[in-house]
Amino acid sequence: MEYDVNRHWDFAAGEVIAFDKPYRWTSFDVVGKARWLLCHRLGLKKLKVGHTGTLDPLATGVVVVCTGKKTKEIDVLQNHVKEYVATLQLGATTPSFDLEKPVDATYPTEHITRELIDAVLPSFLGEQWQVPPMFSAVKVDGKRAYKLARKGETAQLKPKLLVIDELEALDFDVALMQLTLRVVCSKGTYIRALARDIGERLRSGAHLVALRRTRVGNIKIDDCIGFEQFENIVNALSQETEDDK
Repeated sequence: MEYDVNRHWDFAAGEVIAFDKPYRWTSFDVVGKARWLLCHRLGLKKLKVGHTGTLDPLATGVVVVCTGKKTKEIDVLQNHVKEYVATLQLGATTPSFDLEKPVDATYPTEHITRELIDAVLPSFLGEQWQVPPMFSAVKVDGKRAYKLARKGETAQLKPKLLVIDELEALDFDVALMQLTLRVVCSKGTYIRALARDIGERLRSGAHLVALRRTRVGNIKIDDCIGFEQFENIVNALSQETEDDK
């Protein structure tokens, strides 16, 4: 997938755009910014825009956005496998399973070796039942779990069936006790929850300190554009519209 500022784009009719989501942006921020640019620069009063899968604010990487009639393909695109590179901090947990909340407990790590990690990781391959994080968009009695969590409330979240196709240790920093993984998994997999479960399986604790989505289906991170490039594309289209008047 190539994004050429000189090619013909028709966002009103429908396009599929892959963005490299910035750190601290929500997936809705990506959609909202894209819609605002398209409507205001191209003079569109209304435009359907949606994303094909939520990515946590503290994560970066591939967020696929559809416009116009291409929004009908969102359900299909959502079902594609995802690939992530995740860095886990071993020996400590947080309520959110990532850096959104401060560390709430620490655990021994002296026994954790690369050999132990290599022995544990294969047990996560294939179909898995995973309990979603309390700090997630899962609905509990019609309310988002993260809204309850931020009020200090708790709820029993039901485990969900998912599939992990590949799980590979890319690096293990013994001094920092940080483990970097490559994960290929199905829709609905919470990498934060996977970090929690790996920490428990290692007889310790763990939380995410970095997460990057590197692929959605056949769309790789190298296929993505940033918002500066996207704005250049939209500005070029806006100029074409002015020239045609």
